[in-house]
Amino acid sequence: MARGSGILAKTVLDIRNELTENIGKTVKLVSYESRNRVTKKAGTLSSTYPSVFVIEIGEEQASANRVSYNYIDILTGSVELEFE
Repeated sequence: MARGSGILAKTVLDIRNELTENIGKTVKLVSYESRNRVTKKAGTLSSTYPSVFVIEIGEEQASANRVSYNYIDILTGSVELEFE
């Protein structure tokens, strides 16, 4: 488990399968960016694709912001997800 991510997986395929099972659920996101910046957000896992997953940030669909990350970001610990 990378930095307490809530997702325990050994391969990218495992991560993708677990995220696909959780589409539509609320998720807390922690992103470790360059120069020791940490971004914390909450949103809904909206979709998964072969290389990336998308999280919608915001309350209303019309004004929702979207962020996308690669599955490898979870594997390397650059991104942590915790489902509620």
